[in-house]
Amino acid sequence: MELQFLGTSAGTPTTSRNVTGLALKKANTKSWILVDCGEATQHRILHTALSLRRLQAICITHLHGDHCYGLPGLLASANLMGRTDALTIIGPVELQQWLRVTLQLTHVTLSYPLRFIDVATLTAAVELDDFKVSALALSHRVPCVGYEFVETGLPRKLDKDKLLAANIEPGPVWGQLQRGNTVTLADGRMVDGDDFLLASRPPRRVIIAGDNDSPALLTDRIQSAQLLVHEATYTQDIADQLGAEPQHSSAQMIAQFAEQAVLPNLILTHFSSRYQDGGCGHTISDIEQEARAYYGGTLFLARDLDVYDLDYSGKLTQRR
Repeated sequence: MELQFLGTSAGTPTTSRNVTGLALKKANTKSWILVDCGEATQHRILHTALSLRRLQAICITHLHGDHCYGLPGLLASANLMGRTDALTIIGPVELQQWLRVTLQLTHVTLSYPLRFIDVATLTAAVELDDFKVSALALSHRVPCVGYEFVETGLPRKLDKDKLLAANIEPGPVWGQLQRGNTVTLADGRMVDGDDFLLASRPPRRVIIAGDNDSPALLTDRIQSAQLLVHEATYTQDIADQLGAEPQHSSAQMIAQFAEQAVLPNLILTHFSSRYQDGGCGHTISDIEQEARAYYGGTLFLARDLDVYDLDYSGKLTQRR
């Protein structure tokens, strides 16, 4: 499983960080999912191998501009690139209204259909090519959700010992059985492929949260996740100065939650523009030091265009 960050700044961009956007895909596949689409997300995509023609779905966490202002331009660009396949968009119902008016007033007619799903009515997981997608309610100044992605299509291996014990010798029949087919053997027996398939490994689960000042809202779902991507907009001292009104998490808050949940992997993102990548004053290192003081698992602070791989065993690494 592969995650690539297209924007890691909160509210406004900086010289090195765009506003929020994240691409998720299975390794060695072309199809991908976009979570949030801040302004200039499509420009960041130009620096990747991602194609707008292979974009399968867009999941918008909430209707703040740094999470959605890039969407009309991205849809228009996909149109100019000749996209024809339908595109699924999951988000607040108002998102559909805004896009319809924006595209109409700017005279954009899309060459492909949009499939809108109101996240407020999402009671069951949405089935995409490689993932099931569910929404998790969060706490922010406007309605906001996180998304849980559970991989699907897991391969199952043949139980070779059971096949041989049933006097089913290696050959083309094995291939049919691995596909789950029912096969009539040369001796007249009918056998079902499902009876000779080993259980698949557990699916990988990733939670990508929107803005959220209450990490505990994720408690029920975090227990089965291998990775959480969550905002750490401030260090705790700045959060205390600003008070509750921004409704964001500090590095300390999310790190303490992840530690208590025994979460194996945590990626922090959505950093206030006051935190620079180096120099004087507040720096991203301040956020990292605070998070590491409270969390002992595998921790990364995302940068724009960083790529992370989550392998089958749940180990998270940054691609170099």
